[in-house]
Amino acid sequence: MKLPNAAVFFILVPALVPALDPFSASLFMGGAAITWQLFSPHSWLRCSLLECCNVKDTLNFSVVKMDLERKVFGQHLAVQIVLRALNANIYSKRPKKPLVMSFHGWTGTGKSFVSSIIAENLYRLNAAKRRFVHHYSTVLHFSHASHVHLYKEQLQNWIRGNVSACPRSLFIFSEMDQMPHGLIDSIMPFLGYREEIDGVYYGKAIFIFLNNAGGDKITEIALDYWRRQKRREDIPVKELQHLLSEEIFRNTNSGFFQSQLIQKNLIDYFVPFLPLEYKHVKQCVREELRVQGHPEDEDLITEIALAMTDYPNEERLYSSKGCKTVASRVTLST
Repeated sequence: MKLPNAAVFFILVPALVPALDPFSASLFMGGAAITWQLFSPHSWLRCSLLECCNVKDTLNFSVVKMDLERKVFGQHLAVQIVLRALNANIYSKRPKKPLVMSFHGWTGTGKSFVSSIIAENLYRLNAAKRRFVHHYSTVLHFSHASHVHLYKEQLQNWIRGNVSACPRSLFIFSEMDQMPHGLIDSIMPFLGYREEIDGVYYGKAIFIFLNNAGGDKITEIALDYWRRQKRREDIPVKELQHLLSEEIFRNTNSGFFQSQLIQKNLIDYFVPFLPLEYKHVKQCVREELRVQGHPEDEDLITEIALAMTDYPNEERLYSSKGCKTVASRVTLST
């Protein structure tokens, strides 16, 4: 039943109901109300039970803020930038361009975790709404450098089709450091300051790139601050973002090597994820014990955190794997 037909049906309801007994009439009206909810494009019932695009921008910013601040350890800069970026885009009635963020840092520092928090709050990831969050893994979807031309066409079609279906689509690209050079530039037209492209508006879409490239530069700056007895909280975020953009543009192990996305300033935020210190790894271990249902064991927390704090060789200030292996270590130790 299409909506016009449904509308005609409800016009006839008052004429049909008097012919029914009270009980049947109640059932009829209840069924009619449910039917109307199911066939109305963005009704609460349809959006709860079926696939429904989040066109009303129902992101609860205070919840996202709380999740990021309570669940992400040692990443004050990243949390600060992401919150500012989301706030500017989500609450703009008609953003001039999509929100584009590039996350950089060592493995295990929280890049994927932060992107998952954004996805979960933008769309409660039940089976029906999973179609509006699109995760592309370079090693899975773009594994053959010789197929770049085919990948470019596929990627453009995927983005065009998904944004047409839902303007507030979320695209997450992982392992950007392994992406074939030049491939990501194929989506450049969708990220620019354009009202529409072939009748499709892209301003509400969100793009997140996850990249290990630039992690060494971030760690180098953080370590320099520590050696000069300065707080990591005092690292100037604008300076770090500028250094990151230059680093990944020149880095041959970056998916943004000599990328037009950087040349044309289409990446809105370069988000640095700092290396995790001993105290941050302890927080990860404590949280993992809670998740796995174990009581807090300070001796175990200290033991695991000390074993994971391994860089540089002399100072052993940071965990080279972040919190990547905390879950498995907790499982083996409990």
